[in-house]
Amino acid sequence: MNSVYSVGQVNTYIKNMFTQDFLLNKIYIKGEVSNCKYHTSGHIYFSLKDETGAMACVMFAGARKGLAFQMKNGDKVIVGGSVNVYERDGKYQLYAKEITLEGAGLLYERYLALKRELEEMGMFAQDYKQPIPKHIRTLGVVTAPTGAAVQDIRNVAGRRNPYVQIILYPALVQGEGAKESIVKGIRMLDDYGVDVMIVGRGGGSIEDLWAFNEEEVARAIFNCKTPVISAVGHETDTTIADYVADMRAPTPSAAAELAVGDVRMLLKTFEDYREKLSRSVENKALLLRQHLRLYQNKLRFLSPENQIREKRQHLMDLEDKMEAAMKNQIYMARRSLDIYIERMKGLSPLEKLNQGFSYVEDIRHHAVTSIAQVKVDDTLHIQVSDGCISADVTYTQALGRVDRGGCEKELHACAAGKPKEDGKCETDDTE
Repeated sequence: MNSVYSVGQVNTYIKNMFTQDFLLNKIYIKGEVSNCKYHTSGHIYFSLKDETGAMACVMFAGARKGLAFQMKNGDKVIVGGSVNVYERDGKYQLYAKEITLEGAGLLYERYLALKRELEEMGMFAQDYKQPIPKHIRTLGVVTAPTGAAVQDIRNVAGRRNPYVQIILYPALVQGEGAKESIVKGIRMLDDYGVDVMIVGRGGGSIEDLWAFNEEEVARAIFNCKTPVISAVGHETDTTIADYVADMRAPTPSAAAELAVGDVRMLLKTFEDYREKLSRSVENKALLLRQHLRLYQNKLRFLSPENQIREKRQHLMDLEDKMEAAMKNQIYMARRSLDIYIERMKGLSPLEKLNQGFSYVEDIRHHAVTSIAQVKVDDTLHIQVSDGCISADVTYTQALGRVDRGGCEKELHACAAGKPKEDGKCETDDTE
């Protein structure tokens, strides 16, 4: 009773025994697949059985690259991995790392060995991969002339771009002489100068696809100057040619999709570019027209002709202003002249004459303003409004010494008749 262990301790001890066993750490077991289940997590749970027993197996999602086909119940397979204990349940199981169909085990070993060798040589390096052109005129195809692969390529290429020329090299893709035929096809199409080359075939077993795992084919693809798309088998089938090629396609149809650009998309792109270019040209032309109109306006404004026209208009405006000013000055001068004329009229002798007054001067043309300036028998000139009168002085009388009325009567009498020799006037009824 002193040596009692727990279940977990025993399971851990047994697990350590399995772990330390060199044979169980790397073992290949063959059998028939049963209870195969692909879990949503990516893990694969299945059992291996033969006529003597069965073993639980699991392939975790991280090891799925070791499975090159879709495994199903009833498949005869060889599973490589390690046997260990699942402590929780106390059961041992096979943890699979690689699974191949039975009968292909040796070929698969050769495949892995060649893959490691070529990878170490750098033939899989991305630095050596050539870009696949987007638009091509010639497509080279190395495949069997009667298989479904070439028909799929023709259908897809014709749908995407019917103007692409497909050049087929009818190669053997399986059996004796297949690798030589594939290598010859690659070299001939490369020398011909196709734009892109598809090398491949439909799916099959590892034996059927083995020609594309040959080193000669891999080197022919690697040395090819033309970009190569490998299209060998279905999505789960991977060959050496897939690693060496510039691009891998899971199927021949997918390879045609990658190699042949869609001409409809190209035409649509051209149409989009045409519309964009047209809009750009129209906008540019509109902008240039606006600039041209702006420069025309500036040139029109700054041109000598426009300057002369502007100066001429300004001169005409000044002329109009000067003429208006002159008219105003003349008008104001005339107004002043009229005022002065009216004032002069008040002082003019002619106006006085028109009012009945007269202007008297002697023969020396001196104005007579006093009786002291004349004596009897002097001749006087009397200016009236409509002429001149010449008269002789008959007498003078100061107005302050005589009756003004008598003098005026005497003057009127003299004016109406003729004077007598004694100095008196003679009239019809008055002396």
